[in-house]
Parts: sequence; structure tokens; C-alpha cells
Amino acid sequence: MDLVLIVIIAANALFSFKGFGDMAFFRKYEFHIASIRNGEQYRMFSSAFLHADIGHLAFNMLTLYFFAPVVLMYTNAFSFILVYFGSLICGSLLTLYLHKDDLNYRAIGASGAVIGVLYSAILLQPEMNLYLFFIPIPIPAYIFGIGYLLYSLYGMRAKRDNIGHTAHFGGAIGGYAITLAKFPEMFTENIFMVVILAIPIIILGVMAKMKKI
Repeated sequence: MDLVLIVIIAANALFSFKGFGDMAFFRKYEFHIASIRNGEQYRMFSSAFLHADIGHLAFNMLTLYFFAPVVLMYTNAFSFILVYFGSLICGSLLTLYLHKDDLNYRAIGASGAVIGVLYSAILLQPEMNLYLFFIPIPIPAYIFGIGYLLYSLYGMRAKRDNIGHTAHFGGAIGGYAITLAKFPEMFTENIFMVVILAIPIIILGVMAKMKKI
């Protein structure tokens, strides 16, 4: 396992376990709209290292463990860090933008950063297949990526659960944009995949402009 991946997973684990047993610490560093608007912008970064419980932490870190090597195989440690933390910030910025008037909105978790890495991996290796435990057949990575973001759009609009769909979507946008900036040749070598993976992002833009989300 690459050292940078080990460090990121360890940081998430240490910060999260501290939060599990210290509610004051948890509340100080979680994503909270009112606090961020009052000047505590550090929460937009620190909240991505907090998790609700061990299951939440394990799911995010396992997803990162499986997809980070794909990004690292095509890039290097610095580029991977850029994708991870760039996606983290994009997820937080989109969340702040779409929930800026909901002062009580709170969020935690590395999902935005992790989904950014996932979307980057899909863009870099769209032909890979994914297996989901409830579907015993391989799913092309790009189909999964598009479907996941469309599901996130539904979740953002329905607001029926406690999942940070907005951070997921923002993270995916970050991973997509940073990867294309790193590999602009994709616009000529694999324009079909570039366009098809942009469809959910375009839909989000249209829905936001129409104030449907």
C-alpha cells in the first residue's frame, strides 16, 4: 500500500476515534453551516476526518483502499493528494452553497473526498468492472459512476435521509475536473467517456439554475 494512502487512512481513523469518545471535539470540528458562516471555515476541512461510527469509517476507508491504487497507478502521490483534498474541498463548497440558508445543517465524513477518488478512477479506467454484493453480475465502472450521481441527485432533492449526497456530488465534480486537468488528452482520446460522465454534472447545473434542488 502506498505511504500517502496509509497516512490518509490513519488520519481518518485517529480523528474519527477521537470524535467517537469526545462529543465536544466532535461538535467543534463537524461541518455546521451556522458556525462556518460565523468564520469557522476550518470545519469545511476537518469535518471530512470525522465519522458517525466505525461502520461509516470502515465503509469510506475500504472504498478508498480499493480505488486509490487505480489513481496512483496512473499518477503519483502528489496528484493523488490533489485529487483527494481537491475533491474534499469541492464537496464542502457545494454543500455550503446549496445549504447556506439552512443554518442547522450538519455533516461529517470523508465521502466527498472518497467519491472524488472513485470518480477519478472511473475516468482513468472506465472499462473496469465493479461488483456489488446485492448484484451478482459485473457492472461497468462508468455505468456505476453515472448511476451513483443520479442517485445522489435524487437524494439531494428528496432530503429523506441523513446521507451527505451534496458532498458526494461535489467530490465527484472535483475528482472529474482535477483528473481532466491532469490528463487533457482525454478530450481527444476518450471524448465519449468524458462527455457521458459529465451528464449528471450538467443535470445538477440545470436543476440548480432552475432552483429545483
